[in-house]
Amino acid sequence: MNYSIGKILPTDTASLSAIDQLLIDEGIRRDRHLDYTCAMFDDEMNIIATGSCYNNTLRCLTVSHEHQGEGLMNQIVTHLINIQMEQGNNHLFLYTKYCSAKFFSSLGFQEIVRIPNQIVFMENKRNGFQHYLTKLQSAVKKTQSLSPKIAALVMNCNPFTLGHQYLIEKAAAENDLVHLFMLSEDCSFFPYEVRKKLIQAGIAHLSNVVLHDSDSYIISQATFPSYFQKDEDAVIQSHITIDLQIFTRIAATLGIQRRYVGDEPFSHVTQIYNQAMQQKLPEHGIECIIVNRKTIDGRAISASNVRQAIQQKNWSLIKSLVPQSTFDFLMSDKATPIIKKIQQSKEVTHY
Repeated sequence: MNYSIGKILPTDTASLSAIDQLLIDEGIRRDRHLDYTCAMFDDEMNIIATGSCYNNTLRCLTVSHEHQGEGLMNQIVTHLINIQMEQGNNHLFLYTKYCSAKFFSSLGFQEIVRIPNQIVFMENKRNGFQHYLTKLQSAVKKTQSLSPKIAALVMNCNPFTLGHQYLIEKAAAENDLVHLFMLSEDCSFFPYEVRKKLIQAGIAHLSNVVLHDSDSYIISQATFPSYFQKDEDAVIQSHITIDLQIFTRIAATLGIQRRYVGDEPFSHVTQIYNQAMQQKLPEHGIECIIVNRKTIDGRAISASNVRQAIQQKNWSLIKSLVPQSTFDFLMSDKATPIIKKIQQSKEVTHY
């Protein structure tokens, strides 16, 4: 039987409510981060299957138990892939339940890493992650790759602050080579291209730091899919486990022996993450170095503080928190839309 598939608009509250109920009935929930949702309707216009996307990831895929075995999931996934292709996204990712991985493998998705009996992280390119590792290696000069002390940092830099610069400078002073991974996902107040330019300006004086994009392999806690997790703590733990599996494979490829992180007195999530790294990384021969945050007037410097100061139009405080290159950008016309967005936002701090 042929059923129709259609896009569900954010204003279609009736359909979204029906989708929410279908997801609940099948043991999952609607993810916080979605930018496209579709539904399949039966002859009586009841929603019997659904799927969504966020950037280049497929999410919230389910079929009513009454219609399972009819090949409907295949049609939903095909529809979403076509939508992604129309948007120019040909490299796709998904996080799925352990028990569903075999089905997605039959559709051409390849496993990247897994949490046994819980989650599998997959992509639609056969050697996508291996190609990413090769690209990382090619960004490093042969003389650098032979360095005896190699470290890494992972940062978002929303925006780049003196705190970020201090942490990178410390790692650069204590190691021969530092790999700096910048989160590529574009879900911050400061867009990807802006963050990258500010980082490049802020580390220009450090010859032993190599900047890498994280691509879609390292993502932030904010956008890690939560729809098939029972609660927020389960989401945090799953993200940590997946992320550290990815990182340790990157570390093995690049010979990374240390990972530097800033301590986090304000974020519960980051505290948990740092504790997990201190426990798990040494199991893979990687030292986890937690560095006390750089402070000014007894207050820790953070990107959240900068965004709050922007919201409050406290430019003298901002100038004391960021490198000159970041401040110059904030004073330029290019920063106007970003500043306006921050000043109009109700929430500018991370959780």
